[in-house]
Amino acid sequence: MKKILIASLVALGALSVTGCAVTSGQSTVGQYVDDATIGTRVKARFAEDAQVSAMRIQVETLNGTVQLAGFATSQAEKDRAGQLARAVPDVKEVRNNIIVKPAEK
Repeated sequence: MKKILIASLVALGALSVTGCAVTSGQSTVGQYVDDATIGTRVKARFAEDAQVSAMRIQVETLNGTVQLAGFATSQAEKDRAGQLARAVPDVKEVRNNIIVKPAEK
């Protein structure tokens, strides 16, 4: 199941790169592609990790800065997501805006 999710995330990342128009804040098409690649790699690492939910955490990348948003069920999950994002090649900075919200029982 994880392999299917990872393949889906990679395919989604590839689709977002095709027909890429440079967005606000990105100086070149190459930078846009680099940012899309970084975002896809971060999401793939989340999908591979047992502690982090790739479905609850959103990843946005601009000029090598990764912004994480969404919800984690614990501080440990939030911290792990930040660690995984920092470990991705070409990431310059991580802004971890994930909100810790324990799962409702």
